[in-house]
Amino acid sequence: MAASYDPAARKRPVNLTLNEDLVDQAKAMTDNLSGVVESLLCGFVDQEHKARLTRSRTIAATVAAWNAFNEKCGSIADEYSSL
Repeated sequence: MAASYDPAARKRPVNLTLNEDLVDQAKAMTDNLSGVVESLLCGFVDQEHKARLTRSRTIAATVAAWNAFNEKCGSIADEYSSL
């Protein structure tokens, strides 16, 4: 899968607070913990982008459906408004 970020971008140190035992276990499994975390973070970012796009499309479809209903049938509130 192609990276959805710039792999050539500058690397910078960040501070994270992680469970010490978990970090020790992960370090025992890989010699590149930063690379593993970066890969997992990329997956999270991709998943979140897709979820937000799906929500946005769902909202747009709902608005379009409501507007189509309102065009065809008029506003439900008009029948009960005293204004």
